[in-house]
Amino acid sequence: MPKPLVRSGAEIDGYAIGECVHAGGMATLWTVTHPGIDVPLLMKIPRVSEGEDPAAIVSFEMEMMILPRLAGPHVPACFGTGDFARQAYVVIERIPGVTLYKRLPDLPLPYDEARQLVAKIATALADLHRQNVIHHDIKPSSIMFRDSGEAVLIDYGLSHHNHLPDLLQEEFRLPYGTAPYMAPERLLGVRDDPRSDLFSLGVLLYFFTTGERPFGEGETLRAMRRRLWRDPHPPRKLRADYPPWLQEVVLRCLEIEPVWRYPTASQLAFDLAHPDQVKLTARSERVKRDPLSVAWRRRFNQGALAPRAKSDVAAQIASSPILAVALDTVEGAPELNEALRVTTERILATLPSARLACVNVLKLNRIAIDRTLDEQGSNKHIDRLVALRHWATPLKLDESRLSAHVLEAVDPAAAILEFAEANQVDHVIIGARQSSFRRTLLGSVSAKVASEATCTVTVVRPPRMAGDVDGADAGEMAG
Repeated sequence: MPKPLVRSGAEIDGYAIGECVHAGGMATLWTVTHPGIDVPLLMKIPRVSEGEDPAAIVSFEMEMMILPRLAGPHVPACFGTGDFARQAYVVIERIPGVTLYKRLPDLPLPYDEARQLVAKIATALADLHRQNVIHHDIKPSSIMFRDSGEAVLIDYGLSHHNHLPDLLQEEFRLPYGTAPYMAPERLLGVRDDPRSDLFSLGVLLYFFTTGERPFGEGETLRAMRRRLWRDPHPPRKLRADYPPWLQEVVLRCLEIEPVWRYPTASQLAFDLAHPDQVKLTARSERVKRDPLSVAWRRRFNQGALAPRAKSDVAAQIASSPILAVALDTVEGAPELNEALRVTTERILATLPSARLACVNVLKLNRIAIDRTLDEQGSNKHIDRLVALRHWATPLKLDESRLSAHVLEAVDPAAAILEFAEANQVDHVIIGARQSSFRRTLLGSVSAKVASEATCTVTVVRPPRMAGDVDGADAGEMAG
């Protein structure tokens, strides 16, 4: 009988096999080294022995196809794969630390700690979805954190890639995943909707803030199907001090119909980063589940079980961007602010699920002491928030799609760039002003934003400035 290829001391394709550090239900993990790679490595090997679940082989095929296509801080770097002809494997970086599963004994976590934790996971999901991948197994044991703070999503055997064959969908009728975290539509065979991951993340947030899973521990298909018509107990029923804004976020993630959830992980991360900006609805006040009459209507509504049109991950994300418009509410020319509003309105008209952040920078002095009140005794910060809301009123946006932010900074351009980066803004709309000596001396805010932003930037001029050179006064976002 031939010796197995995978054992301590063996070598596969130049990788020296070390010790087995984990034996899971579908794969094992081994430490490996390679003379040309100077980072800690793990080799993942599928279970293919007699009696093993055949889904383990198919899911490993999916992981071998998907992992090499991923990049960035939120996924483990992939260094190589091997096929089933000799030995199937995937070699990935070994991320220091443990998974989020180790935090379960600490539950429930303090609300703010859970908020920050899940915001990082939502940011990682947003990055994954932009790479055309839906994870489909978001749970504590699939999440790690780098020393630098970024969440890392691991285990892609159940994932769906928008540009690759979905082998699990093609070969198996039953849904694969972790029962307590599985989205309702997964039970109907839907695997191409990124909002399924947001449902799973909502389950995690509920669990980490209440200590209880919203749908219990049932793992039978019958138990799981209940979530197609039965909503969970609102968190406020379990914890009287549960913040209304947090319940709003959690229950929106756990909506049965995907269309009522957050449209993107980026928008979920935005709300978690700005809890004071969360629009409260009836969700935030609930202390009871939907009445049985509502649940029974859902159960026997045959339309809810109808086949759904195929989704496109990239198209869905593109239709739900986060826009930021940078405004000068104090010294900005009325014509420029009106031009900004017209441009913003045109962009929003084509993006019904977009979110708009209205931003103003309260410029701080480099040396002198800054005063919070103006000459009339009014609070500058509050006045600007009110002015931003007033500017946005004609846009007639639902409050859940609108937020206002007054940033305080010495450098307005740097503040706008930092806001855009931290909040995964997809498009910055900023105004340009007429030429001035100050702009020539200190540089242009809009030029700096346009040249350094990692997202789309639109620089706007009112018609009367059409003949000027693009640019903006260094103080144009302040006042």
